[in-house]
Amino acid sequence: MTAPSTFGLSSEARNLHWLLTNLVEEVPGIESVAVVSSDGLLLLSSDPGRNEEAREKRTDRPSGPRGSSADLATVVSGIGSLTVGAARLMEYGGVRHTMVAMDEGSLFVMSISDGSLLGVHGSADCDMSVVAYHMALFVGRAGHVLTPELRSELRKSLEAESTGSPR
Repeated sequence: MTAPSTFGLSSEARNLHWLLTNLVEEVPGIESVAVVSSDGLLLLSSDPGRNEEAREKRTDRPSGPRGSSADLATVVSGIGSLTVGAARLMEYGGVRHTMVAMDEGSLFVMSISDGSLLGVHGSADCDMSVVAYHMALFVGRAGHVLTPELRSELRKSLEAESTGSPR
């Protein structure tokens, strides 16, 4: 995976990009990753569809829900909202993580901070415990730096990247 350009970003934003890239490259079976804000906005993504090199490497397997990080972010946000509502209804406290196992893959959703979520789409043969462990490491490293200011910076960065305008 080739990481999106981090030119002009703060050191915290560059660090989160590095953590996300490392998560995808180092953990076998991860197809795509999205970090979503509490209001459902995509903040950070591994979207392999954004660059040619990653697309060429992944021609033999699916690249995530419809191949788009925006689709993954929508699913992650919806599942996050549903599980939070269920936890409130059942009065069992906050939701730490959710896993959906499907015939052809898995979806993992983990709380980061202030309602932000980390969503991972894994292949059918991924080791779920390894994915969950590395997600917990990401959350532990990212949670304390994901401030409102950083979320705003990441969102603006994604918007600029999608429109091709400078940050």
